[in-house]
Amino acid sequence: MWLPTTGPAAGFAADYLTLHRAFFDRTLTAEQLDSWRRRQLRRVLDQVATGSPFYARHLAGIDLASVTPATLDTLPFTTKAHLREEMLDVLSRPLAEAVFFYETTGTTGPATPCPRDGREVVASNAHVTESWASIFRHHFGDHVPRVGLMGPTEVHSFGDTLGDVARNVGAMNAKIWPYSPVIGFAKALQLMKDLALEVVCCTPGVALTLAKAAEHHGYRLREDFGVKLLFVTGEMCTPALAHNLESVWGADVYNILYGSQEAFVIATACRNKRMHLSQTNYLIEVVDPETGASHGPRGSGELTVTMLVDGVKPLIRYRTGDAVVVGASDCDCELPGDLVQIVGRTLDRIELGGRRRTAGQIESAVLTGVTGSAGYQVVIDHDPGTGGDRLTIRLELLKDLVDDPARVAAGVRERATDALGVPVEVELSDGLDPIVSTGAFVSWKAARIVDRRVADDHETRVAQRMAGRRGYDT
Repeated sequence: MWLPTTGPAAGFAADYLTLHRAFFDRTLTAEQLDSWRRRQLRRVLDQVATGSPFYARHLAGIDLASVTPATLDTLPFTTKAHLREEMLDVLSRPLAEAVFFYETTGTTGPATPCPRDGREVVASNAHVTESWASIFRHHFGDHVPRVGLMGPTEVHSFGDTLGDVARNVGAMNAKIWPYSPVIGFAKALQLMKDLALEVVCCTPGVALTLAKAAEHHGYRLREDFGVKLLFVTGEMCTPALAHNLESVWGADVYNILYGSQEAFVIATACRNKRMHLSQTNYLIEVVDPETGASHGPRGSGELTVTMLVDGVKPLIRYRTGDAVVVGASDCDCELPGDLVQIVGRTLDRIELGGRRRTAGQIESAVLTGVTGSAGYQVVIDHDPGTGGDRLTIRLELLKDLVDDPARVAAGVRERATDALGVPVEVELSDGLDPIVSTGAFVSWKAARIVDRRVADDHETRVAQRMAGRRGYDT
């Protein structure tokens, strides 16, 4: 594992990894974990109040000395809008102390700076390393697999973070981003075959586009590649989508981690394909997305995190915008930490048939029971006959994997109608709009939903512009 060798970050790393090891060995008591959280919260609050111009204003007039993990709701939220408006003023240590500089993609607003120092790198990557090591032992025993990393941009943390994790577990890794103008899909597929890559890390959308590209370039997924595991992240991946990906690739699919550029890795997957929160690094709150009322560390609502690592840019009560369900763990795996299910962005909820549906509910309604699909898109129309809503599901199927497309379409129509309570028709497509590949860059809703009841919003217009520059025939 990479470790800072000098300065305060080196001392933090030594102390943190001792705590981390005890946490994963189950020798860390609840009292010791609570003590760590109280101490780090105090350290972070003192730091941001004096070192961050934004937080000096944002927290002015609050008695921070009285704030504990149990009284976090006395502090104001930090939002994505704050990060876009304040930019480098959110930092509470000098930028020169960072070891990496990243940015958000900037597709729906100004790209916000996301630097990381040695403390943040060690604490975040340690949890991902435990996750990978456990899953690799489960699938490969003593064999260390070869890994392909397909990250979204050059200024995204994906390549550095997962490259470091691959080194930590002793795995060779190749960075082969297929949308790069230097690589492209044809080269990425060639490298996957030539290097006999066994694990591929990418978004669910890229995994589907890779399958379409393989068909286009004359590859046979099962015979020409040795992929055993797909580690997907960066987009929502419901169990239905994961099952479909497994049917396409003949590989086990793990929704491998959950996090963001701004808040790092918040949760990691275990061998049982469940997601565990990194509870040494965050104080977790689940809040009502409408009122902001805190339900505490468990429940259903919008995930809000307070970062406990006093790095360059710790965030206080940061509203992630993600709808989640958090509960106590009953998992028999090696990973500690509460369980979290990601059910979509709060902004991706859609009024449909008089009910508000989450992204996860819609995707599950479309894909449950479907195999061999290369992607889908949902068109929503107002039905003048009934005064309600009606759906058209555009479904693309891979020719070599589906014997009876009409039967698949009929099943989707029946199940989606029952699940969503509105009339549904299914169109089989030979090639979906390229906008469906933009999910990780913009949003699931912009990529997957065509809502003809309303005018296109800003995210949809951004996704449409991006879609014109993306293809898999290179």
